[in-house]
Amino acid sequence: MRLYNTLTRSADLFAPKADGIVRFYVCGPTVYDHLHVGNLRPIIVFDALRRYMERFKKWTVLYVQNVTDVDDKLINRSRETGESVETISARYTEAYFDLLHRLGVAEPTHSPRATEHIEAMIELVKRLVDRGAAYASNGDVYFRVQAAPGYGKLSGRRLEEQEVGARVEASGKKEHPLDFTLWKAAKPGEPWWPSPWGEGRPGWHTECVALSRRFLGGTLDIHAGGNDLVFPHHENEMAQAEAAYGEPLSRFWLHNGMLTIRGEEMHKSSGNFTYGYALLDRFGAAVVRYFYLSHHYRKPLDFSEDGLCESAAALRRLQTFVADAEAELCQACEVVEDDAVNAQALSGELERLRARYVDAMDDDLNTVDAIAVLQDLVTAANRFRQDGSCRGGETLRAAVSVLRELDGPLGLLPAAEAGADGTLEAELIALLIDLREQLRNAKSFDLADEIRDRLSSLGVALKDGPEGTLWVRCALPDGEGS
Repeated sequence: MRLYNTLTRSADLFAPKADGIVRFYVCGPTVYDHLHVGNLRPIIVFDALRRYMERFKKWTVLYVQNVTDVDDKLINRSRETGESVETISARYTEAYFDLLHRLGVAEPTHSPRATEHIEAMIELVKRLVDRGAAYASNGDVYFRVQAAPGYGKLSGRRLEEQEVGARVEASGKKEHPLDFTLWKAAKPGEPWWPSPWGEGRPGWHTECVALSRRFLGGTLDIHAGGNDLVFPHHENEMAQAEAAYGEPLSRFWLHNGMLTIRGEEMHKSSGNFTYGYALLDRFGAAVVRYFYLSHHYRKPLDFSEDGLCESAAALRRLQTFVADAEAELCQACEVVEDDAVNAQALSGELERLRARYVDAMDDDLNTVDAIAVLQDLVTAANRFRQDGSCRGGETLRAAVSVLRELDGPLGLLPAAEAGADGTLEAELIALLIDLREQLRNAKSFDLADEIRDRLSSLGVALKDGPEGTLWVRCALPDGEGS
């Protein structure tokens, strides 16, 4: 498996450092508001990478994603609304985890809140001060960038070429204008904790170093986030870790491309954004996942309703195949013996498609080609279904099984229905289908149609064909069901 490493600027061969365990840290949200659609991209992309590693590589993945629940943005929101920082952070932390659940994202192994580990951050700052890599100034503590000989190697920015930018505040307290804050002295009305330098709170760049080390030990296998974090956040994390512990913070640095809207960067400050929960309300998690994963994670992605609608149509093809094929399999009266030649051809095609999928995912998480494999699998399976040679047979069952296996890291298909053979639900539906057929034979078409319509209102669609009537799950009419 090769992954593009921002540090080396190349696709490097990846394997866990030791013991088949991947130590994986992804920068989490600052919980001052709901996440917007740009924030969803790293969540979905790195969830797919994690699940692929677990299911196909059989590695154990320790996946840590922090929650920043004290920060300037939270404090500013508190001043705007009159609510406490604690109230705001609790509300949006709950909203964040609800969003993860709705997206079908696997829960992180650990989701540490910053405020629960302030002492670890203080210890890190003390260590840097003791080593001469940081200094106190009027209650603040700053990292001394000139003491970090490799500063700028992640972002490619040489220290002497950098100027004071929008995110780097020039201050008379600093020895160098690019020195960054490790500990902030508290202002009146702000949250604070006691420290050797007085009351205050840790800086954002310090948080992730302390939490990643506390939950994952020394050098990480992967540190990931959006490419807007490369500088200054990840650069500053790397500098602190190397200065404090004399070892790299992470072996691999992975960064996803940004979302744009009509070619412009998406920012809450610009107002050109959509909240993640609103997107899910409208399109559902599977369509949203398909939209993000059908583009390479490192490339910029232009967000559009047309793109989402195209994703919905492409996804519908996969879901319709699975629903129809599984309905055939669970309702077949007996196992159909496949045509040997066609079955062998489809089995061989399934093997080739699975190998293509693995090659794609191993190639820097190429989910674009991986999704193309899923679509090609449906094409191949439908071709053999149409000639009747594998309808209801074991080869079709294998095709569905491979499709579900390949979908595992992507999360596009609904879970397999438990209500197959032998359940009361399936037997009752079969009884109604038999009754409907009897009514049609007796030319009582109104009653037969009523059975069909009532089943449809309950989320069961009937499909009449030359080999009888099959039933599949369907969407409930608006406002019905739960």
